[in-house]
Amino acid sequence: MLVLMEEIKTKFLSKINSPADLKKLSKEELSQVCSDLRDFIIDAVSNNPGHFGASLGVVELTVALHYVYNTPYDQIVWDVGHQAYAHKILTGRRDVFHLNRKYKGISGFPKRAESEYDAFGVGHSSTSISAALGMAVAARLKNEPDRKIVAVIGDGAMTGGMAFEALNNAGFLKSDILVILNDNNMAIDPNVGGFSQYLLNISKSPTYNRLKDEVWDGLGKLNGFGPLARRAVQKTEGALKNLLLNQSNLFEAFDFRYFGPVDGHDVVYLTKVLNDLKEIKGPKLLHVLTKKGKGFPYAELDQTRYHAPGKFDKNTGLIYRCDCDVEKAPKFQNVFGETIIELAEMNDKIVAITPAMPSGCSLNAMMEKMPDRAFDVGIAEQHAVTFSAGLATQGMIPFCNIYSTFMQRAYDQVIHDVALQNLHVVFCLDRGGLVGEDGATHHGVFDLAYMRSVPNMVVAAPMDELELRNLMYTAQLEKMGPIAIRYPRGCGVNPSWRMPFCKIEIGRGRLLTEGEEVAILTVGKPGIFAQRALKKLAREGISAAHYDLRFVKPLDEELLHSVFRKFSRIVTVEDGTVKGGFGSAVVEFMAENDYSARLKILGIPDRFIEQGTQDQLYRECGIDTEGIHKAVLKLTDR
Repeated sequence: MLVLMEEIKTKFLSKINSPADLKKLSKEELSQVCSDLRDFIIDAVSNNPGHFGASLGVVELTVALHYVYNTPYDQIVWDVGHQAYAHKILTGRRDVFHLNRKYKGISGFPKRAESEYDAFGVGHSSTSISAALGMAVAARLKNEPDRKIVAVIGDGAMTGGMAFEALNNAGFLKSDILVILNDNNMAIDPNVGGFSQYLLNISKSPTYNRLKDEVWDGLGKLNGFGPLARRAVQKTEGALKNLLLNQSNLFEAFDFRYFGPVDGHDVVYLTKVLNDLKEIKGPKLLHVLTKKGKGFPYAELDQTRYHAPGKFDKNTGLIYRCDCDVEKAPKFQNVFGETIIELAEMNDKIVAITPAMPSGCSLNAMMEKMPDRAFDVGIAEQHAVTFSAGLATQGMIPFCNIYSTFMQRAYDQVIHDVALQNLHVVFCLDRGGLVGEDGATHHGVFDLAYMRSVPNMVVAAPMDELELRNLMYTAQLEKMGPIAIRYPRGCGVNPSWRMPFCKIEIGRGRLLTEGEEVAILTVGKPGIFAQRALKKLAREGISAAHYDLRFVKPLDEELLHSVFRKFSRIVTVEDGTVKGGFGSAVVEFMAENDYSARLKILGIPDRFIEQGTQDQLYRECGIDTEGIHKAVLKLTDR
């Protein structure tokens, strides 16, 4: 009986290998497809961790989109790509979904090289409307009037300024594009800001809710293009402009026709709405209300925790702890979170800023304890940096915490608004190096190179938690300019990190292990691997010295002079790109000072690294313990 029930439960999804199979079903059968999909995602992600709540929230929308549109000819662009699990399962990747985010498996985000159904590669937010607009303009230039372009933006991505830039341009160009605003009032944490409140006002407006049924009744007749259809459209255009505080609807101000809000969990109704909208030309926005974590009660109640919960029990909702012992090996982000509160209690000039990642970077505790000194600015990295710069001009000391991969989005502001003015802003770059299963879109491997090229910038990378703590303390002292402290994702190794604060001299490295044959120079997390490699080398009779430089800029030139005078064989190790990074800085020093040596640079090769565990990826790049060991053996001709 159990087997029979399971077969019934999954009879629809098991037959869907492409959207063409989905289209063979009746509209009434789509609800069962949604149920199958939701159960499949819960089963898969509970055993193979990934992003969870966001994909559960768009199951009905995903089914409706692939049912109505002729994908992949019609193109769907998913913003914040962790919404796209249901999309992947429906487009031929159901049977390999157990390899989602795994080494040599499939990406956790849409990826053009993976499937023709993935119209645009995504991972960072707020990009969908710009990309979709480009596709819509290309369709017009190629004389493809029947090709439909849809951007699905949600999970907080509409708080990013790039989305509004694209809306402005799309409305001006009168492009035939549909933007679907998946409104769940959540990013990883609850959305913040005036726009979030604006959407809430729309969704609760009785005028909207009263009008939308009349509008859709009229639009349902659009296929005939009769007087009723024209009156319905006119009614929409006229009425929506005066609903909120007697002002124009924001989207209408961008020359978009606004439709909604509609229930994002009524799959049959969604298919009707989408079919109607296919017949309306020009820029359109459909406002869809969804619940993040829909269908899994624990995720609905705690949407932040179940955004990407790790392994969990699908029956009880119990989230299993990571393998590390938090007391002995705390996460770097938690060390930051505790330390920033301590420092803020000591120094009333300290404030903290994050672009929509308070729980991810552990700033949430300070936001609760000191709400007037800790700010979540939404998914707006550029604004976060310049906001920090403004604070710094008035004598505040902002700690701007942004994931390394997301700091790339605010590079101009770092140069123009902070460094050029030599402002005292402390950039805490979380998730530096190889982050693991999120893959190429999220690895923080470029920061050492792009930050060290900026004048006035200090660039530091702590090897362990205690070093992070002391660098944060040092960074808030007086007479500092901009400083970037980058640290890795995950747990560290130092059980004694809760020590009294100690100032670290800017640009000063340290000798950790004496040696005679070869020098290993490291910065950041690879120093831990080097320490382990030294033990293996010692057992083999090889005497290697280990220097932790701490700073990529300024380099400890006094230390480097001593290294190059003593050693003719040198290995540099970093978990950043070898092009322009720490190793390059050492080579520049060597050339400028007329030193010669056999020097091996270990780091991230000049290519994008895909998903896998951190251990797998460090091994692939040759910067783990074994990689360092092999490099030393080769240099010493062993």
